[in-house]
Amino acid sequence: MQPVAFIPSPSQGVWHLGPVPIRAYALMIIIGIVVAVWLGERRWAARGGTPGVVMDIAIWAVPFGLLGGRLYHVITDYQRYFGSGRNPVDALKIWEGGLGIWGAILLGALGAVIGCRRRGISVSAMADTVAPGIALAQAIGRWGNYWNQELYGRPLDAFWALEIDQGHRPRLENGNLDPRYADVATYHPTFLYESLWCVGVAILVIWAQRRFKLAHGRVFALYVAAYTVGRFWIEALRIDDAHHVLGMRLNDWTALVVFLGAVAYLYLTRTKTGPETVTVGPDAAPAATPPAPAETAEAPESAPESVPESGTPAKPAEPAEKAEDPEDAEPPAKAEAAEDAEETATPAKEAEEAAEPRADAPEQDERPHDTVEKDAAEDEPSGSTEAAGADDPGDGADQASRQNDRETDAKTTEADDPEADAEDAEPGTAGTAEKADEPVKAEKPEEPKETEGAEDAGERGKAEAVKDAK
Repeated sequence: MQPVAFIPSPSQGVWHLGPVPIRAYALMIIIGIVVAVWLGERRWAARGGTPGVVMDIAIWAVPFGLLGGRLYHVITDYQRYFGSGRNPVDALKIWEGGLGIWGAILLGALGAVIGCRRRGISVSAMADTVAPGIALAQAIGRWGNYWNQELYGRPLDAFWALEIDQGHRPRLENGNLDPRYADVATYHPTFLYESLWCVGVAILVIWAQRRFKLAHGRVFALYVAAYTVGRFWIEALRIDDAHHVLGMRLNDWTALVVFLGAVAYLYLTRTKTGPETVTVGPDAAPAATPPAPAETAEAPESAPESVPESGTPAKPAEPAEKAEDPEDAEPPAKAEAAEDAEETATPAKEAEEAAEPRADAPEQDERPHDTVEKDAAEDEPSGSTEAAGADDPGDGADQASRQNDRETDAKTTEADDPEADAEDAEPGTAGTAEKADEPVKAEKPEEPKETEGAEDAGERGKAEAVKDAK
């Protein structure tokens, strides 16, 4: 049976570059990995992740995935490599085809977990990021089946049917061509179905993530669930040898179990929220700036910059580190003690300055003393002169003594000479002395050391004045 229109199969799937064979199947796998990493890097950067992380994870995930895919294929189709007339070495010939997607996803996920743990990023965030890329990698990798003319479906008479030559048609256990397919040339292109389905899955998960804000592994779970739905009905079309369980191919059962697990995960994590680590290194944990010492923080306030009135810029303040030097900086307790000592010494210093004779005092403050001393020297004995020269604490006694002396002299002088009396009663003598003594007394503070001597001098002066009056 030969339809009018169909998809022709390639004449060969291997090219030799000298001694090196270039196999189309391996080339499709490599292109799929490159596309998956490229898309994953773009999506990771869009999430704010550190560039290059997806490539680092792929170094772990890709080898694990290839190993897992090959192991799954060899285990589920062991009759091809083990038994009578089989060569076990053929199990290592991965370039001849035979990768199980279930094993590739299982061990590839393990490698990705190891890479994420080593890089310190979220496994679920990475899984959501690379999910569309994995689907596209599968879509490209399925074209390797086309080049090898394998994994096709039942006979089909349609324009999209795939032509398969006799050398790649189904065979019996003894290696002979199966007579049921000897005259059938076109079959279902299951590789094309799955390739197109995987492209649709990639578009679906990208749209769903943006539409429903999926995170925490739900994007990857949606990819798995959507892929298994397509794989279930595509697997039912294939006619290659496979193990059957309860009337269904083993891969159908696997797809069903994985689908239920993915749906359960979507349901259980429907309300899961929280941050996902997408950065590594300094971006993931920025270094905290240590707090500045108290002395450094208060230095600008204690020594603000000032500009002199002349307009010359002030000298910039010393750096905080210099002010904090224990040899230069004065301890707070020592500074407070110095201030207290200065305040205590201030009254004593003022008292000493007040006790000293003031050069700038007005002459009227000194003239009354001079006038009194001159009159006392002429009219009184030496005892009165000593009383007049006493300190201010005896001014009251000296004043009374001088007053009595003046009265006595006035009585003993010539009573008939009024002019002499007028001269003796000139302004500025007794009255002036009394007025002059008052401000001097108010200005001079008391000195405890001289008080006793001044009182004795005042008493002696008063006693002598009384004696002279008698």
